Amino acid sequence: MSTAAFAHHTHAYIAPYTDDYRPAPAADFLLAPPNPAERLSYTIDPRDRHRLDLHAALTTASIPPRPEDRDAIDQLSNLPADINATLQRWLHHTA
Repeated sequence: MSTAAFAHHTHAYIAPYTDDYRPAPAADFLLAPPNPAERLSYTIDPRDRHRLDLHAALTTASIPPRPEDRDAIDQLSNLPADINATLQRWLHHTA
């Protein structure tokens, strides 16, 4: 068994656990911007949107939600949109 041997100057490598010579993988490239006409046409329930936004705000504020926090997050997600936005604003200011 051989280990992976990388030859940076030739951009080739030997595959791990074999002696096969393989060309280097293709270079990285940027993806094309998304085409708005190809977007899926469905909406997310506002409660689910609030829940996802609250999870993201908590995680950004270095307060990752725990499994036992699910009931509290579900209750907060049921609140009106303006209250939910206020909660998220508070969390964003703590980050």
